[in-house]
Amino acid sequence: MLESTVWRQYHNDNSFRQKVSEFCVLQSEDLIENDKDLYAVLKAKLTKKELKLFAMDTAGIDEAEIKADLSLDDEGLKKAKFKLYKKLKQDKTRLSFRASNFE
Repeated sequence: MLESTVWRQYHNDNSFRQKVSEFCVLQSEDLIENDKDLYAVLKAKLTKKELKLFAMDTAGIDEAEIKADLSLDDEGLKKAKFKLYKKLKQDKTRLSFRASNFE
């Protein structure tokens, strides 16, 4: 399941549930139960570049490699990370991941 996703390019498992929970400040049991549905919401809320940055950053990929892959400079990477993690903490994004709001 979810073998051909951007997440799996940088991670050996589907651990995005824990990372979404961590960065969105939500309990993992409050998140959408189905991983496929949760990943679909994650893809819908983030741009392709943000999703790739999220996957690479949480995998511990070297910043030089991230900058080269995403065509960013030091300042661009800093801004992109700030925007990404700010977006994940916003209520309109966070609440989309909650199981009670998914129906």
